Amino acid sequence: MNIKQLTYFLTIVEEGTILKASKKLHIAQPPLSQQLKLLEEELGCILIERTTRKSQITDTGKKLYNGAKKILELIDTTTKEVRDVKEGLQGSLSIGTVSALGASFLPERFSSFHQKYPGIKFDIYDENTNKIIELLEQGLIDIGIIRTPFNLDKFEAIILPDVPMIAVSRNLEVEKVCENIRLSDLINMPLIVQQRYEKTIVELCFKEGLTPNIFCRSNDVRTILLWAAAGMGTAIVPKDCLHLINDINVEHKEIRETSLNIGTAIIWTRNCYLTAVARHFLDGITTIST
Repeated sequence: MNIKQLTYFLTIVEEGTILKASKKLHIAQPPLSQQLKLLEEELGCILIERTTRKSQITDTGKKLYNGAKKILELIDTTTKEVRDVKEGLQGSLSIGTVSALGASFLPERFSSFHQKYPGIKFDIYDENTNKIIELLEQGLIDIGIIRTPFNLDKFEAIILPDVPMIAVSRNLEVEKVCENIRLSDLINMPLIVQQRYEKTIVELCFKEGLTPNIFCRSNDVRTILLWAAAGMGTAIVPKDCLHLINDINVEHKEIRETSLNIGTAIIWTRNCYLTAVARHFLDGITTIST
C-alpha cells in the first residue's frame, strides 16, 4: 500500500466509477483498475464492488476510505508545515540580549516581525554580553544583541547607530536651558553608574583632572534609574534605557561626550548555519536600519 494507491482509491470512491476517476486523475482506465486490484490483493479483501454501471464501496472499503482520508490530510498538513519551516514561515527564533536592550530594542521590532510572520515563536535570553557570546558559540541561540565595543572577529554583525549617555536625576543641578551637559558638570554629584561603563567614565574625568564621586555601581539599569528617581544620586545610562521605568519623576540631559556614546550590535556566528527564520528577522532589521 502506498500514497498513490490510496489517492487512486479515494478518487474512485468519490467519483463513483473507475471511468470517472480515470478522467479526473488523467490516467487510463486499465492502469487504475490494476492499482485497485493490487491494493485489494494486498489487503485480502474486496474494497469496491464493480459493475458495468457503477462501483459500490464495501464495508471494508469504507473503513479504508476513512483511514486513507485522514492519512492523506496528515501528509498534506505535514508537507505544508515542513515547507513553512524551510521558508521561515513557522518555527522559533532564539535571541540572547542584554536586559536593557531586551526591554527597549526588541518590542518595536518584534511587533512588526510578528505581524509579518505570525507562525514564529520566540525564546528570549536576558544575559550579559559574555554569556550571550557563549550561547552563540554553543549554538544555543540564533542571534545575539549586545552593547559594543566588543571583539566581533568571530561574528557577522549589524551595527546600529550609537546612543548617547544621559544624566538622570530627580533634580539636575545644572542650567535648565541647556539641552545637554558635559561630564564635568556632574563631577560634584553622587553618581550611579553601570559597572560596564565605570572605567570609561573615570578615565574621561581623569583626563580633565577631575575625580568623579561614584556613589553606587550596578549591573541593572532599572535599579540605577530607580535609585536616581528616589533622589539617591545622578544616574548615567544609555538614552534608550530611559523608558524602562515608566512614570518616574526625573529630569534628564544628554551628556556631550562622544567617547561615552554606546553602540549596539546584532550578531550571529560567522560561517555557521542560520535558520530561515533568523534570516527573515535580520532582513527586517537591515531594512529598518537603512
